[in-house]
Amino acid sequence: MKSDFDEIYKESINNPEKFWQEISNDIFWFKKPSKILNKSNPPFYKWFEDGTTNTCYNALDLHVDNGRGDKTALIYDSPITGNKKKFSYLELKEKVSKFAGSLDNLGIKKGDRVIIYMPMIPEAVVAMLACGRIGAVHSVVFGGFASNELASRIDDSKAKLLITASCGFEPGRTVEYKPLVDGALKLAKHNVDKVIFFQRKDNEVKLNAPLEISWDEALSNQKDIDCVEMGSNEYAYILYTSGTTGIPKGIVRDIGGHIVALKWTMKNIYNIEQDDIWWSASDIGWIVGHSYIVYAPLFKGCTTVLFEGKPVGTPDAGAFWKIISDYKVKSLFTAPTAFRAIKKEDPEGKFFSKYDLSSFKSLFLAGERADPDTIKWAENLLKVPVIDHWWQTETSWAISSNCTGIEMMETKYGSACKAVPGYDVKIINPDQSIAKENEMGDIVVKLPLPPGTFPTLWNADKRYEENYMSNYKGYYQTYDAGHIDEDGYIWIMSRTDDIINVAGHRLSTGAIEEVLSEHQSVAECAVLGIADKLKGQLPIGLVVLKSGVEKDNDTISKECVQMVRDKIGPVAAFKVVIVIKRLPKTRSGKILRGTIRKIADGVEYKVPPTIDDPKILTEIKEDLVNHKILNNG
Repeated sequence: MKSDFDEIYKESINNPEKFWQEISNDIFWFKKPSKILNKSNPPFYKWFEDGTTNTCYNALDLHVDNGRGDKTALIYDSPITGNKKKFSYLELKEKVSKFAGSLDNLGIKKGDRVIIYMPMIPEAVVAMLACGRIGAVHSVVFGGFASNELASRIDDSKAKLLITASCGFEPGRTVEYKPLVDGALKLAKHNVDKVIFFQRKDNEVKLNAPLEISWDEALSNQKDIDCVEMGSNEYAYILYTSGTTGIPKGIVRDIGGHIVALKWTMKNIYNIEQDDIWWSASDIGWIVGHSYIVYAPLFKGCTTVLFEGKPVGTPDAGAFWKIISDYKVKSLFTAPTAFRAIKKEDPEGKFFSKYDLSSFKSLFLAGERADPDTIKWAENLLKVPVIDHWWQTETSWAISSNCTGIEMMETKYGSACKAVPGYDVKIINPDQSIAKENEMGDIVVKLPLPPGTFPTLWNADKRYEENYMSNYKGYYQTYDAGHIDEDGYIWIMSRTDDIINVAGHRLSTGAIEEVLSEHQSVAECAVLGIADKLKGQLPIGLVVLKSGVEKDNDTISKECVQMVRDKIGPVAAFKVVIVIKRLPKTRSGKILRGTIRKIADGVEYKVPPTIDDPKILTEIKEDLVNHKILNNG
């Protein structure tokens, strides 16, 4: 007997146009589309081509017009500043309408680009939605990015306006935005017309008129402005992601498909209804923040939490539990790194016991592979389903997941569950043949991609085609590697360039990391292949220990090596585990394995602009030197 999920998934693959046409009826259209999918120019597919709608209308006005204006739309909580505030749908609509009037008054028109470079404050959400209201294309840049990264995004987008703040707050430090903005404006070849600064209390900065104006000045005497009618295939936003060439890739999101797909995911993947409280603990500068702090929950009409804090240190490892308890959060979406940080600081879950989490029903993890040990730790603590799911900046929503709003499926530890309706996922070999069950290869998605994914790159159709659509004809190349098992579960083992080749054997770094993470003293780990003249590559493990571990490092290293030999076998040639203080990560929590590998191989590398703390790379280099790893020593 076929399950509900199987039937829905089959329909989405066999009859995609009918499937998405029915779902598209759930959103507001000024003009409903009659053409659901234009397939005339692959790989440039167009969904809902002749429909017209508006992002902001679907996020705010629709709910107000339907009599739900008093419903809480946004909860802001900043444990760093102590500020808390709730906004109803009507209040948020009024703020957005007025700021949209400010943008219009500054000459921002439909199609113009606006850079938003802000911390996790409500004004950032207001700015995003105001752009959508008037049809401007926003490009959010993670707050605190270095000047050169901000400059490259100004140049590539040809932005007319930059919206920023006087500062951002991190545990124990203030990130001053003004010097970063000044540096970016000097470096940028393209000149913005205006810069709006939101002045944070007690951290105001001196502005240079007439280029720079304050948020309050921009708002003065402004009239509300209505939503403009937008074509379905016009762009909602550009989100830049690092490119291998050093030139950032501008992922674009078309408006119609974005609204249709994201609204559908809230119920079908996350089982969130309009009366629920939803929390995505990310940052608006990343895709998770775009999709699941701002857009999807507001399209759905539920309540979303905007949290200016960290999993530990604001003030302690109980920060997440406090938010869930205070606001009766039903589901949390965050990165595995966040939970590993909590586990490291509070392995016994002592902080957890202080709070009432009776409202909490599920935890979703994504952003990198969630190791089984972390999932089991969270399950034992929370007593709710812990779901690892997989997606990318390019797709804007999950490629594979346990779709809890359709049918709760069995957990397979280490797997990101099954392909979500809309995604025809395959494992493919270098010779273009489809891999067998449990055979590892490149993970691809058959074209066309579903609505809400990226139709191209900003001003770079050729790069889009060559980077993503050329290696495997008729497929989107995800650049992730793994296998699909006999039950259809997808196992994401590593990025394509993180599969290591040891004496002709293709080994997954993810599989070795899975073993290391099972060691009782290990909080988090990374495995990478370093160059070896004899075997091509050899794996080394870097491990960070849990707090309070008394066992000596040498003993832990030997035990880890033995565990890998026992579970994976001598074929891995795994002999080196180094205990380190911390792993280098991006600000979104991804471990910089490629950079560590370059350091170990003695290859020239650049300090990634996304790195959380560049000093860690120096620490790593010293550790590798001390263990005679550097330059394959």
